[in-house]
Amino acid sequence: MIALLVNPNFPNWEQQVKDTQEAANAKGVQLHTVKASTETELDAAFTAVAGLHADALVVGTDPFFYDQRQKLAALASRHGLPAIYELDGYVAAGGLVSYGTSLAGVYRQAAAYVGRILSGALAADLPVQQPTKFELIINLKTANELGLTVPQSVLARADKAIE
Repeated sequence: MIALLVNPNFPNWEQQVKDTQEAANAKGVQLHTVKASTETELDAAFTAVAGLHADALVVGTDPFFYDQRQKLAALASRHGLPAIYELDGYVAAGGLVSYGTSLAGVYRQAAAYVGRILSGALAADLPVQQPTKFELIINLKTANELGLTVPQSVLARADKAIE
């Protein structure tokens, strides 16, 4: 069973639950959603996840969670819970793994658009672009602390491994 942590104050939280539930169903994995929007609720959410004996945790997209990334990593470690996050900043703070959009790639796309606009292009004429680069970041120190061995095949696909 996998747990999904979402913030019910984040505008897109219901879509995150729906998308994650669809992915879990496709893989035949049971998903349990827990909610938190304050630091106190984070503690309670991790206690609930531990009580469910979840095998892993997916942390939903949310600026509050990113601000609390060190606490989230510490709670996951304290509860012996492998967790995956959207951004590499979580992994730098001690989280296990992140997979998501390369912020550097997004910033490059934005800078190119700014350059085109400053050169006279109309913003309304520029096509909407989706991110094109995604990054897999693994914290090997955290994996070791959790007693996990990261397969070589996964390490070979990682964009970065923190030791």
